[in-house]
Amino acid sequence: MNDTPGWASPGSAPSEGQGAGVPRPSEPVAGSGPAGNWSPTQPPTGQWSPPSTPGTGPGAPPPAPGWGGGPQGPGWGGGPHGSGWRQPPVAAKPGVIPLRPLGVGEILDGAVSTMRAHWRTVLGITLTVSVIAQIAIILVQRYLLPEPAAIDPNATGSEALRQSADAAQSALVNSVPPLLITMITTLITTSVLAAVISRSVLGRPVTLSDAWAEARPRLAQLLGLPLLLALISAAIMAVGMLVGSAAGPGLVVIGLMVAFVVVIWLMVRFCLASPALMLERQSITTSMRRSAKLVRGAWWRTFGILALTWLLTLIVSVIIAIPFSVIAMAVDGDGIGSFLTDASMDFGWPFLIVSGIGQVITATITYPLSAGVMALLYIDQRIRREALDLELARAAGLPGYDTRS
Repeated sequence: MNDTPGWASPGSAPSEGQGAGVPRPSEPVAGSGPAGNWSPTQPPTGQWSPPSTPGTGPGAPPPAPGWGGGPQGPGWGGGPHGSGWRQPPVAAKPGVIPLRPLGVGEILDGAVSTMRAHWRTVLGITLTVSVIAQIAIILVQRYLLPEPAAIDPNATGSEALRQSADAAQSALVNSVPPLLITMITTLITTSVLAAVISRSVLGRPVTLSDAWAEARPRLAQLLGLPLLLALISAAIMAVGMLVGSAAGPGLVVIGLMVAFVVVIWLMVRFCLASPALMLERQSITTSMRRSAKLVRGAWWRTFGILALTWLLTLIVSVIIAIPFSVIAMAVDGDGIGSFLTDASMDFGWPFLIVSGIGQVITATITYPLSAGVMALLYIDQRIRREALDLELARAAGLPGYDTRS
Protein backbone atom coordinates (compact mmCIF):
# COMPACT_ATOMS: atom_id res chain seq x y z
CA MET A 1 0.00 0.00 0.00
CA ASN A 2 1.12 3.53 -0.63
CA ASP A 3 -0.18 6.91 0.36
CA THR A 4 -2.44 7.31 -2.66
CA PRO A 5 -6.09 6.26 -2.79
CA GLY A 6 -5.13 3.20 -4.85
CA TRP A 7 -4.22 1.18 -1.81
CA ALA A 8 -3.37 -2.23 -3.22
CA SER A 9 -3.67 -4.28 -6.34
CA PRO A 10 -6.05 -7.20 -5.96
CA GLY A 11 -3.92 -9.45 -8.12
CA SER A 12 -3.07 -11.72 -5.21
CA ALA A 13 -6.76 -11.92 -4.26
CA PRO A 14 -6.14 -11.70 -0.50
CA SER A 15 -9.81 -12.16 0.25
CA GLU A 16 -9.54 -15.77 -0.92
CA GLY A 17 -7.02 -16.38 1.82
CA GLN A 18 -4.77 -14.39 4.06
CA GLY A 19 -2.34 -12.12 2.32
CA ALA A 20 1.36 -12.43 2.75
CA GLY A 21 1.65 -8.90 4.08
CA VAL A 22 -0.67 -9.45 7.03
CA PRO A 23 1.34 -9.90 10.26
CA ARG A 24 0.96 -13.25 11.99
CA PRO A 25 1.78 -14.22 15.57
CA SER A 26 5.13 -15.95 15.89
CA GLU A 27 5.21 -19.64 16.65
CA PRO A 28 5.75 -20.54 20.31
CA VAL A 29 9.30 -21.45 21.26
CA ALA A 30 9.82 -24.74 23.02
CA GLY A 31 10.15 -24.29 26.72
CA SER A 32 8.91 -20.71 26.65
CA GLY A 33 5.79 -19.29 28.22
CA PRO A 34 4.58 -19.58 31.76
CA ALA A 35 4.64 -23.40 31.83
CA GLY A 36 8.20 -23.59 30.56
CA ASN A 37 9.55 -21.22 33.26
CA TRP A 38 7.90 -22.69 36.37
CA SER A 39 9.95 -24.58 38.89
CA PRO A 40 9.18 -28.31 39.10
CA THR A 41 8.65 -27.85 42.85
CA GLN A 42 5.48 -25.89 43.55
CA PRO A 43 3.93 -24.85 46.89
CA PRO A 44 1.14 -27.03 48.24
CA THR A 45 -2.33 -26.36 46.93
CA GLY A 46 -4.02 -23.42 48.60
CA GLN A 47 -0.75 -21.91 50.01
CA TRP A 48 0.68 -20.23 46.89
CA SER A 49 0.00 -16.58 46.13
CA PRO A 50 1.56 -14.14 43.67
CA PRO A 51 4.17 -11.66 44.87
CA SER A 52 2.45 -9.00 46.92
CA THR A 53 2.12 -5.47 45.74
CA PRO A 54 0.71 -2.60 47.78
CA GLY A 55 -2.87 -3.46 48.55
CA THR A 56 -2.52 -7.16 47.70
CA GLY A 57 -1.50 -10.34 49.45
CA PRO A 58 -2.80 -11.83 52.72
CA GLY A 59 -5.13 -9.54 54.58
CA ALA A 60 -5.82 -7.31 51.59
CA PRO A 61 -9.42 -6.30 50.89
CA PRO A 62 -11.20 -8.21 48.15
CA PRO A 63 -11.01 -6.77 44.65
CA ALA A 64 -13.79 -4.68 43.19
CA PRO A 65 -16.63 -6.53 41.47
CA GLY A 66 -15.66 -7.86 38.07
CA TRP A 67 -12.97 -10.04 36.61
CA GLY A 68 -10.13 -7.91 37.85
CA GLY A 69 -9.47 -4.64 39.54
CA GLY A 70 -6.11 -3.66 38.16
CA PRO A 71 -5.33 -0.17 36.87
CA GLN A 72 -5.69 -1.35 33.30
CA GLY A 73 -9.41 -1.98 33.63
CA PRO A 74 -11.36 -5.21 33.78
CA GLY A 75 -9.26 -8.32 33.30
CA TRP A 76 -7.58 -11.27 34.92
CA GLY A 77 -4.34 -9.37 35.37
CA GLY A 78 -3.95 -5.88 36.75
CA GLY A 79 -0.41 -4.91 35.76
CA PRO A 80 0.59 -3.55 32.37
CA HIS A 81 2.13 -6.92 31.41
CA GLY A 82 -0.22 -9.19 33.33
CA SER A 83 -1.75 -12.11 31.56
CA GLY A 84 -5.49 -12.60 31.15
CA TRP A 85 -8.45 -11.00 29.43
CA ARG A 86 -8.69 -7.24 29.12
CA GLN A 87 -10.71 -4.79 27.09
CA PRO A 88 -9.40 -4.52 23.51
CA PRO A 89 -7.42 -1.39 22.72
CA VAL A 90 -9.27 1.50 21.14
CA ALA A 91 -8.88 1.47 17.35
CA ALA A 92 -6.94 4.32 15.76
CA LYS A 93 -9.05 6.93 13.98
CA PRO A 94 -6.92 9.17 11.79
CA GLY A 95 -9.92 10.26 9.72
CA VAL A 96 -13.69 9.86 9.55
CA ILE A 97 -13.84 6.18 10.63
CA PRO A 98 -12.00 4.02 13.17
CA LEU A 99 -9.62 1.54 11.59
CA ARG A 100 -11.51 -1.65 12.43
CA PRO A 101 -14.64 -3.46 11.18
CA LEU A 102 -17.46 -0.93 11.06
CA GLY A 103 -21.04 -1.01 12.28
CA VAL A 104 -23.98 0.37 10.33
CA GLY A 105 -24.05 3.59 12.34
CA GLU A 106 -20.33 4.15 11.81
CA ILE A 107 -20.69 3.71 8.06
CA LEU A 108 -23.50 6.27 7.90
CA ASP A 109 -21.65 8.62 10.25
CA GLY A 110 -18.50 8.32 8.15
CA ALA A 111 -20.41 9.25 4.99
CA VAL A 112 -21.98 12.29 6.66
CA SER A 113 -18.66 13.31 8.25
CA THR A 114 -17.00 13.24 4.83
CA MET A 115 -19.75 15.50 3.46
CA ARG A 116 -19.18 17.97 6.31
CA ALA A 117 -15.38 17.91 6.22
CA HIS A 118 -15.06 18.30 2.43
CA TRP A 119 -18.35 19.97 1.54
CA ARG A 120 -16.86 22.22 -1.15
CA THR A 121 -15.35 19.30 -3.03
CA VAL A 122 -18.40 17.08 -2.54
CA LEU A 123 -20.79 19.87 -3.55
CA GLY A 124 -18.82 20.66 -6.70
CA ILE A 125 -18.85 17.03 -7.83
CA THR A 126 -22.47 16.19 -7.00
CA LEU A 127 -23.92 19.47 -8.28
CA THR A 128 -22.20 19.05 -11.64
CA VAL A 129 -23.29 15.43 -12.03
CA SER A 130 -26.86 16.04 -10.84
CA VAL A 131 -27.40 19.00 -13.20
CA ILE A 132 -26.24 16.97 -16.21
CA ALA A 133 -28.38 14.01 -15.12
CA GLN A 134 -31.49 16.11 -14.59
CA ILE A 135 -31.17 17.79 -17.98
CA ALA A 136 -30.96 14.33 -19.56
CA ILE A 137 -34.04 13.14 -17.61
CA ILE A 138 -36.07 16.21 -18.63
CA LEU A 139 -35.20 15.78 -22.32
CA VAL A 140 -36.05 12.06 -22.20
CA GLN A 141 -39.37 12.72 -20.47
CA ARG A 142 -40.27 15.48 -22.90
CA TYR A 143 -39.25 13.98 -26.24
CA LEU A 144 -38.59 10.23 -25.99
CA LEU A 145 -41.10 8.68 -23.61
CA PRO A 146 -44.50 7.66 -25.03
CA GLU A 147 -47.74 9.17 -23.83
CA PRO A 148 -49.26 7.45 -20.79
CA ALA A 149 -51.94 4.89 -21.58
CA ALA A 150 -55.44 6.36 -21.35
CA ILE A 151 -57.95 4.82 -18.95
CA ASP A 152 -61.69 5.01 -19.55
CA PRO A 153 -63.37 5.42 -16.15
CA ASN A 154 -66.56 3.91 -17.59
CA ALA A 155 -64.90 0.70 -18.80
CA THR A 156 -65.96 -2.54 -17.11
CA GLY A 157 -65.04 -6.20 -17.09
CA SER A 158 -62.22 -7.42 -19.29
CA GLU A 159 -61.83 -4.02 -20.94
CA ALA A 160 -61.15 -2.36 -17.58
CA LEU A 161 -58.64 -5.10 -16.74
CA ARG A 162 -56.89 -4.64 -20.08
CA GLN A 163 -56.69 -0.87 -19.65
CA SER A 164 -55.31 -1.25 -16.13
CA ALA A 165 -52.61 -3.66 -17.36
CA ASP A 166 -51.72 -1.29 -20.21
CA ALA A 167 -51.50 1.63 -17.78
CA ALA A 168 -49.26 -0.31 -15.38
CA GLN A 169 -47.01 -1.43 -18.22
CA SER A 170 -46.83 2.13 -19.58
CA ALA A 171 -45.94 3.52 -16.15
CA LEU A 172 -43.18 0.93 -15.71
CA VAL A 173 -41.76 1.58 -19.17
CA ASN A 174 -41.77 5.35 -18.59
CA SER A 175 -40.02 4.96 -15.24
CA VAL A 176 -37.15 2.83 -16.58
CA PRO A 177 -35.12 5.59 -18.38
CA PRO A 178 -35.08 7.98 -15.37
CA LEU A 179 -34.14 5.08 -13.10
CA LEU A 180 -31.30 4.03 -15.39
CA ILE A 181 -30.01 7.60 -15.63
CA THR A 182 -30.16 7.90 -11.85
CA MET A 183 -28.29 4.61 -11.42
CA ILE A 184 -25.60 5.68 -13.88
CA THR A 185 -25.07 9.05 -12.21
CA THR A 186 -25.03 7.45 -8.75
CA LEU A 187 -22.31 5.00 -9.80
CA ILE A 188 -20.27 7.75 -11.45
CA THR A 189 -20.59 9.90 -8.32
CA THR A 190 -19.58 6.93 -6.16
CA SER A 191 -16.48 6.33 -8.25
CA VAL A 192 -15.35 9.96 -8.20
CA LEU A 193 -16.12 10.47 -4.51
CA ALA A 194 -14.22 7.28 -3.63
CA ALA A 195 -11.00 9.30 -3.93
CA VAL A 196 -12.40 11.93 -1.56
CA ILE A 197 -13.52 9.32 0.95
CA SER A 198 -10.23 7.42 0.80
CA ARG A 199 -8.36 10.57 1.78
CA SER A 200 -10.93 11.34 4.47
CA VAL A 201 -10.29 7.91 5.99
CA LEU A 202 -6.59 8.81 6.21
CA GLY A 203 -7.38 12.25 7.64
CA ARG A 204 -5.95 14.12 4.67
CA PRO A 205 -7.35 17.17 2.88
CA VAL A 206 -8.64 16.89 -0.66
CA THR A 207 -9.71 19.50 -3.18
CA LEU A 208 -11.89 19.34 -6.26
CA SER A 209 -8.80 19.43 -8.48
CA ASP A 210 -7.33 16.49 -6.53
CA ALA A 211 -10.50 14.45 -7.03
CA TRP A 212 -10.58 15.29 -10.73
CA ALA A 213 -6.89 14.39 -11.12
CA GLU A 214 -7.65 10.98 -9.61
CA ALA A 215 -10.75 10.42 -11.75
CA ARG A 216 -9.54 11.75 -15.12
CA PRO A 217 -7.29 8.78 -16.07
CA ARG A 218 -10.19 6.43 -15.25
CA LEU A 219 -12.89 8.42 -17.05
CA ALA A 220 -13.59 5.76 -19.71
CA GLN A 221 -13.96 3.04 -17.08
CA LEU A 222 -16.06 5.32 -14.85
CA LEU A 223 -18.53 5.74 -17.71
CA GLY A 224 -18.31 2.16 -18.98
CA LEU A 225 -19.08 0.41 -15.69
CA PRO A 226 -22.47 2.09 -15.02
CA LEU A 227 -23.42 1.78 -18.69
CA LEU A 228 -22.66 -1.95 -18.61
CA LEU A 229 -24.67 -2.44 -15.41
CA ALA A 230 -27.53 -0.37 -16.87
CA LEU A 231 -27.57 -2.49 -20.03
CA ILE A 232 -27.60 -5.69 -17.96
CA SER A 233 -30.51 -4.36 -15.89
CA ALA A 234 -32.45 -3.21 -18.96
CA ALA A 235 -31.91 -6.57 -20.69
CA ILE A 236 -33.16 -8.51 -17.66
CA MET A 237 -36.24 -6.29 -17.34
CA ALA A 238 -36.96 -6.64 -21.07
CA VAL A 239 -36.72 -10.43 -20.84
CA GLY A 240 -39.07 -10.43 -17.86
CA MET A 241 -41.60 -8.28 -19.72
CA LEU A 242 -41.42 -10.40 -22.87
CA VAL A 243 -41.79 -13.66 -20.97
CA GLY A 244 -44.75 -12.25 -19.05
CA SER A 245 -46.39 -10.98 -22.24
CA ALA A 246 -45.96 -14.36 -23.92
CA ALA A 247 -47.55 -16.13 -20.96
CA GLY A 248 -50.56 -13.82 -20.91
CA PRO A 249 -51.46 -10.14 -20.55
CA GLY A 250 -52.12 -10.50 -16.84
CA LEU A 251 -48.66 -11.99 -16.19
CA VAL A 252 -46.65 -9.02 -17.45
CA VAL A 253 -46.44 -7.47 -13.99
CA ILE A 254 -45.36 -10.81 -12.47
CA GLY A 255 -42.62 -11.20 -15.09
CA LEU A 256 -41.40 -7.68 -14.39
CA MET A 257 -41.40 -8.32 -10.64
CA VAL A 258 -39.30 -11.47 -11.03
CA ALA A 259 -36.89 -9.60 -13.30
CA PHE A 260 -36.71 -6.78 -10.77
CA VAL A 261 -35.71 -9.22 -8.01
CA VAL A 262 -32.92 -10.58 -10.22
CA VAL A 263 -31.72 -7.04 -10.96
CA ILE A 264 -31.65 -6.20 -7.24
CA TRP A 265 -29.61 -9.33 -6.51
CA LEU A 266 -27.08 -8.47 -9.21
CA MET A 267 -26.84 -4.79 -8.27
CA VAL A 268 -26.07 -5.65 -4.63
CA ARG A 269 -23.51 -8.19 -5.80
CA PHE A 270 -21.77 -5.56 -7.96
CA CYS A 271 -22.35 -2.54 -5.70
CA LEU A 272 -18.66 -2.38 -4.65
CA ALA A 273 -17.38 -2.39 -8.23
CA SER A 274 -17.24 1.42 -8.46
CA PRO A 275 -14.93 2.00 -5.45
CA ALA A 276 -12.90 -1.08 -6.42
CA LEU A 277 -12.45 0.28 -9.94
CA MET A 278 -11.36 3.68 -8.65
CA LEU A 279 -9.15 2.69 -5.72
CA GLU A 280 -7.55 -0.42 -7.21
CA ARG A 281 -7.27 0.92 -10.78
CA GLN A 282 -8.45 -2.27 -12.42
CA SER A 283 -10.55 -3.01 -15.49
CA ILE A 284 -14.35 -3.03 -15.46
CA THR A 285 -14.71 -6.81 -15.41
CA THR A 286 -12.01 -7.21 -12.76
CA SER A 287 -13.75 -4.64 -10.57
CA MET A 288 -17.03 -6.51 -10.92
CA ARG A 289 -15.32 -9.76 -9.91
CA ARG A 290 -13.75 -8.00 -6.95
CA SER A 291 -17.13 -6.71 -5.84
CA ALA A 292 -18.68 -10.17 -6.14
CA LYS A 293 -15.84 -11.64 -4.09
CA LEU A 294 -16.12 -9.01 -1.34
CA VAL A 295 -19.92 -9.28 -1.13
CA ARG A 296 -19.84 -13.10 -1.09
CA GLY A 297 -21.13 -14.32 2.26
CA ALA A 298 -22.30 -10.80 3.22
CA TRP A 299 -25.07 -10.23 0.66
CA TRP A 300 -27.87 -9.75 3.18
CA ARG A 301 -25.83 -7.41 5.36
CA THR A 302 -24.86 -5.37 2.31
CA PHE A 303 -28.45 -5.34 1.09
CA GLY A 304 -29.71 -4.21 4.51
CA ILE A 305 -27.27 -1.31 4.72
CA LEU A 306 -28.06 -0.21 1.16
CA ALA A 307 -31.81 -0.52 1.82
CA LEU A 308 -31.49 1.63 4.96
CA THR A 309 -29.51 4.20 2.98
CA TRP A 310 -32.15 4.16 0.24
CA LEU A 311 -34.88 4.71 2.84
CA LEU A 312 -33.03 7.69 4.31
CA THR A 313 -32.46 9.23 0.88
CA LEU A 314 -36.12 8.61 0.00
CA ILE A 315 -37.26 10.50 3.09
CA VAL A 316 -34.98 13.43 2.23
CA SER A 317 -36.15 13.33 -1.41
CA VAL A 318 -39.83 13.44 -0.44
CA ILE A 319 -39.30 16.30 2.00
CA ILE A 320 -37.58 18.37 -0.68
CA ALA A 321 -39.72 17.27 -3.64
CA ILE A 322 -43.15 18.06 -2.15
CA PRO A 323 -42.86 21.88 -2.08
CA PHE A 324 -41.20 21.98 -5.51
CA SER A 325 -43.91 19.72 -6.98
CA VAL A 326 -46.64 21.96 -5.58
CA ILE A 327 -44.95 25.05 -7.03
CA ALA A 328 -44.42 23.29 -10.37
CA MET A 329 -48.10 22.33 -10.66
CA ALA A 330 -49.14 25.85 -9.66
CA VAL A 331 -47.10 27.50 -12.41
CA ASP A 332 -47.92 24.94 -15.13
CA GLY A 333 -51.16 25.05 -17.12
CA ASP A 334 -54.31 25.37 -15.08
CA GLY A 335 -52.56 24.71 -11.78
CA ILE A 336 -53.18 22.15 -9.08
CA GLY A 337 -56.92 21.93 -9.77
CA SER A 338 -56.27 20.65 -13.28
CA PHE A 339 -53.93 17.98 -11.94
CA LEU A 340 -56.50 16.78 -9.40
CA THR A 341 -59.21 16.43 -12.05
CA ASP A 342 -57.01 15.01 -14.82
CA ALA A 343 -54.15 12.83 -13.56
CA SER A 344 -52.98 12.12 -17.12
CA MET A 345 -52.47 15.77 -18.03
CA ASP A 346 -49.39 16.57 -20.11
CA PHE A 347 -46.99 18.71 -18.10
CA GLY A 348 -45.18 21.47 -19.93
CA TRP A 349 -41.78 23.08 -19.62
CA PRO A 350 -42.57 25.15 -16.48
CA PHE A 351 -43.45 21.99 -14.54
CA LEU A 352 -40.40 20.09 -15.79
CA ILE A 353 -38.00 22.95 -15.03
CA VAL A 354 -39.28 23.70 -11.53
CA SER A 355 -39.49 20.04 -10.55
CA GLY A 356 -36.06 19.53 -12.12
CA ILE A 357 -34.58 22.20 -9.85
CA GLY A 358 -36.01 20.32 -6.88
CA GLN A 359 -34.49 17.09 -8.17
CA VAL A 360 -31.08 18.73 -8.55
CA ILE A 361 -31.18 19.93 -4.94
CA THR A 362 -32.28 16.48 -3.81
CA ALA A 363 -29.54 14.72 -5.76
CA THR A 364 -26.89 17.12 -4.51
CA ILE A 365 -27.75 16.10 -0.95
CA THR A 366 -28.46 12.39 -1.41
CA TYR A 367 -25.76 11.37 -3.92
CA PRO A 368 -22.89 11.92 -1.44
CA LEU A 369 -24.68 9.84 1.19
CA SER A 370 -25.20 6.89 -1.16
CA ALA A 371 -21.68 7.20 -2.58
CA GLY A 372 -20.14 7.43 0.89
CA VAL A 373 -21.98 4.37 2.13
CA MET A 374 -20.87 2.23 -0.83
CA ALA A 375 -17.26 3.40 -0.59
CA LEU A 376 -17.14 2.75 3.17
CA LEU A 377 -18.79 -0.64 2.66
CA TYR A 378 -15.93 -1.49 0.31
CA ILE A 379 -13.38 -0.38 2.92
CA ASP A 380 -15.23 -2.27 5.67
CA GLN A 381 -15.29 -5.52 3.70
CA ARG A 382 -11.57 -5.26 2.95
CA ILE A 383 -10.85 -4.59 6.62
CA ARG A 384 -12.84 -7.69 7.57
CA ARG A 385 -11.30 -9.98 4.94
CA GLU A 386 -7.89 -8.56 4.10
CA ALA A 387 -6.74 -6.63 7.20
CA LEU A 388 -6.86 -3.38 5.23
CA ASP A 389 -6.84 -1.48 8.54
CA LEU A 390 -3.10 -2.25 8.84
CA GLU A 391 -2.47 -0.80 5.39
CA LEU A 392 -4.57 2.26 6.17
CA ALA A 393 -2.77 2.84 9.45
CA ARG A 394 0.57 2.56 7.65
CA ALA A 395 -0.55 4.98 4.93
CA ALA A 396 -1.80 7.42 7.58
CA GLY A 397 1.66 7.38 9.19
CA LEU A 398 0.51 6.09 12.56
CA PRO A 399 3.29 5.06 14.96
CA GLY A 400 4.14 1.37 14.92
CA TYR A 401 2.95 0.76 11.35
CA ASP A 402 5.87 2.21 9.42
CA THR A 403 7.46 -1.16 8.63
CA ARG A 404 6.02 -4.32 7.21
CA SER A 405 6.00 -7.40 9.39
